[in-house]
Amino acid sequence: MQVIPVLDLLDGHVVRAVRGERSAYRPIQSRLAPTSDPLAVARALIEASGAPTLYIADLGAILRHGAHAATLAALRAALPRVELWLDAGFADYASMRALFERIDDALAQRNSQHDCDAAGSQLATLVPVFGTESLRDIHALHAARRDGYTPILSLDHRAGELLAATAHDGSSAWWPSRVIAMTLDQVGSYTGPDLATFQRLRAQAPAHTTLIGAGGIRNRDDLAAAARTGATAWLVASALHDRRIDCAPSDSA
Repeated sequence: MQVIPVLDLLDGHVVRAVRGERSAYRPIQSRLAPTSDPLAVARALIEASGAPTLYIADLGAILRHGAHAATLAALRAALPRVELWLDAGFADYASMRALFERIDDALAQRNSQHDCDAAGSQLATLVPVFGTESLRDIHALHAARRDGYTPILSLDHRAGELLAATAHDGSSAWWPSRVIAMTLDQVGSYTGPDLATFQRLRAQAPAHTTLIGAGGIRNRDDLAAAARTGATAWLVASALHDRRIDCAPSDSA
């Protein structure tokens, strides 16, 4: 099972998530890096996990404090072989496109300031994550696919209940090919993964859907338990920062 490292951005820093209680988030103190600088921490997470994917939660955007467009542009430029999954509290397709365009503008400005040409240069692939906590138009996923993106749906839960910004079809018919089972109150909790919610969603998922777990991983035993439920990947942050798990580039549990 693949470990996908998580980068939580707030006020220009990488922060440590605590049970989804965002008012309690503070700049990260990590055994992987001596700083909360996003680029340094991102590189350390990729090295520690060996993952080809980095999940980014732009909490500034999610909390409507302002997105980290320049930081996201720098990460795209610095991590060309990494797929960046971006959850920025997208309410609809228009808000997703607006932020992606701001990131493109920030890249152009960055390249101009560094007197370099981005034409032909390789950038990290940016993948939109639509979280039900913020999503108000489920047709956003179809619109993103139509325009060449491969969107991911995050089914956001707290205390076992789905967090939904608006009413939507309770079936799984509208789910895309990749779905995250996100349990916010397990994130940064060290209380173990919410396998019950994951298994319930896996039973509901269409055959073509890849289901990814998130939150609660403490150690390799938790990774093994998650893998036994059929998870192909799990989002992890605290256990990597605290070196409770260590993954080789091709590691699997």
